[in-house]
Amino acid sequence: MTIMTDDALNALIDKLCQGDDRAAEQVFQAYEPYLRMLVRRMIPNQLRPKFDSMDVVQSVWADLLSGFRDAGWRFETAAQLRAFLIKVTRNRFIDRVRQNRNASEHQRSLDVITAEQIPEPRREVPSEMVEADELWERMLGLCAPNHRRMLELKRAGHTLAEIAEATGFHESSVRRIFYELARKVAARE
Repeated sequence: MTIMTDDALNALIDKLCQGDDRAAEQVFQAYEPYLRMLVRRMIPNQLRPKFDSMDVVQSVWADLLSGFRDAGWRFETAAQLRAFLIKVTRNRFIDRVRQNRNASEHQRSLDVITAEQIPEPRREVPSEMVEADELWERMLGLCAPNHRRMLELKRAGHTLAEIAEATGFHESSVRRIFYELARKVAARE
């Protein structure tokens, strides 16, 4: 990991404020390890299986880029950006904990569940199947043609690592592509 001086970061932030995508990548690379460490330190043991620190950091970064491009966010110094990123990362982490808290409280090991306690599998409802097919078509329509194979592999139940191996993309790129697609779908609903 290369450590950048505040002066170098300030120069990159100036470029980022002007819309330079390469500068955005460099700023992300500079802050990403620190933000991941911040998230990993906050994760309670019972939620560790549900969290990938990179998911939290990437979602923060996607919002930051959107803020720069669409909302005109600007930061004067590296210290100002760092403080903002720490605050946003903590808030995003707290949101994720809240989303997962209920599920983790109700989880039980399969070792202690009897066969009678296992619920019947959920039956597919025709209207839900139609909605799922419509969502699939919307996702394909919003997805870049060279990313459709990833989407098909995900629908088939493959893990991110398997999708990355099959497509030649890095696993974090696959995750980012899915996140961006989800944002596009949500924006259209």
